Amino acid sequence: MKAPAFDYARPRDVAEAVKLLAEGGRPAAGTQSLGPMLNLRVAHPTLLVDLRGIEELRSVSEGESAVTLGACITHAQIEDRKVPDPTGGMMASVAGSIAYRAVRNRGTIGGSLAHADPAADWPTALTLLNAVVLIEGSKGKRETPVESFVTGIFTTVLAPDELVVALRIPKRSRRARYGYWKFCRKAGEFANAIGAVLDDPETNESRAVMGALSGPPRLVKDARTFEDAVMTFNAAHTGEDAYSRRLHTVALKRAFAQIQ
Repeated sequence: MKAPAFDYARPRDVAEAVKLLAEGGRPAAGTQSLGPMLNLRVAHPTLLVDLRGIEELRSVSEGESAVTLGACITHAQIEDRKVPDPTGGMMASVAGSIAYRAVRNRGTIGGSLAHADPAADWPTALTLLNAVVLIEGSKGKRETPVESFVTGIFTTVLAPDELVVALRIPKRSRRARYGYWKFCRKAGEFANAIGAVLDDPETNESRAVMGALSGPPRLVKDARTFEDAVMTFNAAHTGEDAYSRRLHTVALKRAFAQIQ
């Protein structure tokens, strides 16, 4: 099946992109999700706004306490450590497990987050890392934590005329440890369950996340042990069936095992 007809625009900067979105355009970057949706005619945009030529969305900056990655930084750039990794390798490992290299060469961190597929890696990983989303729209700029950015399946807080411009990811100490485990039916597929854990003894920070749920990732702060974390998750009633709850529990347990 072929994609439906649409107009095409390639803005020079974020301001021009936002103006086009306000006029009814739909953003496109790596198109690793949007492309198949177009061909299957699940998506019917009248105007496609290509963001790849916007330099600001490909920029990277590193400060004393955080790294800021432009929304169009690709998974492959993170995997190959061509951009700073505030986690000392955890983000590179997550990026390297996404789909296949051809997808990672084009897929972007901002696009993955904005698409908000619950089975994707970045919504869970960035929630774990307490990242902040930098957003720009016709009403100006704003910021929101990733943990409140995704509101449901393929649903975020973005207004139709807003873009994810960048992600700001806090740095952790060298003693920080990370656990990340996902179940896939075969290599390269979206996950059926994701468990992610962060423990930084120098900042007294412990976080655990369950991802690939029937909704946004679920975060537990001060998750010191697997038992404490899973008890909190069970009390939250995730809405999953018994098999899925078991799968997510095992994924989380294996993530905790990685930091022991």
